[in-house]
Amino acid sequence: MRAAVLQEIGQEKLEVLDDVEAVGFGPGRVRIRVRATGLCHSDLSAMSGVLPQPAPFVPGHEGAGEIVEVGEGVTHLKPGDRVVVCWLPACGACPACKRGQTQLCLAGFMNAGTPNFRRPGGDVFGFAGTGTFAEEVVVDAGCAVPIPGDVPFDIAALIGCGVTTGLGAALNTAEVEAGSSVAVIGCGGVGISAIQGARLRGAAEIVAVDPVPARREEALRFGATQAVAPDELADAKQRVTGGEGFDYVFEVVGRSATARTAYETTRRGGTLVVVGAGAMDDFLQLSMFELFFDEKRILPSMYGGGDVLRSYERTIALWRAGRVDLDGLITHRVPLAEVNEALDQMRTGTSLRTCVEI
Repeated sequence: MRAAVLQEIGQEKLEVLDDVEAVGFGPGRVRIRVRATGLCHSDLSAMSGVLPQPAPFVPGHEGAGEIVEVGEGVTHLKPGDRVVVCWLPACGACPACKRGQTQLCLAGFMNAGTPNFRRPGGDVFGFAGTGTFAEEVVVDAGCAVPIPGDVPFDIAALIGCGVTTGLGAALNTAEVEAGSSVAVIGCGGVGISAIQGARLRGAAEIVAVDPVPARREEALRFGATQAVAPDELADAKQRVTGGEGFDYVFEVVGRSATARTAYETTRRGGTLVVVGAGAMDDFLQLSMFELFFDEKRILPSMYGGGDVLRSYERTIALWRAGRVDLDGLITHRVPLAEVNEALDQMRTGTSLRTCVEI
């Protein structure tokens, strides 16, 4: 089958090859024919080495498709079922799951060091244990979540990661209060979803912050009340909050520098929500005095900070009701052969989400 492969960490171009085989099928596993996958900035981070990932590997973790085959013991799925790929499934038995924090379950990472694919030249891994830049993937049955027939594959793919992460940061992690002030730093697909979540919760002021003019324009369309470049954030803080700082600030970039800016932009007693996935060696520095004196809450948000399956269901319900715009998030649709052009668009910020149709 065809798949897009990164041969070495640090390379910017993928090779679309036709000699790749999905491996690992057996009891408790399913084979999925991928129909659509979104490009997430985490894929770029894995390619550059910011996020740990063995190579060679197939990027992609935001996919949807149809069940082709089910392994022994799989009873809740059958061939032909439409599913979204969940890259972080809950086992239901670990301490995190028993506490109701299923987004912190580590079961999905157990297969991260096991190759998902094979080529004549050797093994190939899948990013986040999946690798959806491929025509087929083999994953644990828990990674395949059924979706209703009225949900298109491209919309389902976005729900698999970016939308769930951004909406959940506002709805689950921050629990944004009605009438509050919000700033969102980083307005790609996840940041735009956080803006939509803040709007759903009734935020009075939502300031979008991004260096790319096109993204700022998109942010206004999705619910931001203002959109500014990073060097204009201090003025927006003064204008909107009288200099006190925002009630909620979402950092959706994944860098210590922007997290520090987000901290300084949050009011005393306010909430900083860290959504961006950053590097293991990029450290945020805060003094013990400011932590004590400012009493700002710092809340990391992993995969939307709530039960993933419930979040999927909620997002679909909101989409059906017209309360969130998911169709508008997809600014480009390309075939797998054009995946490198799509990656370049993401690097330059000229796309919110590109859907790769496979």
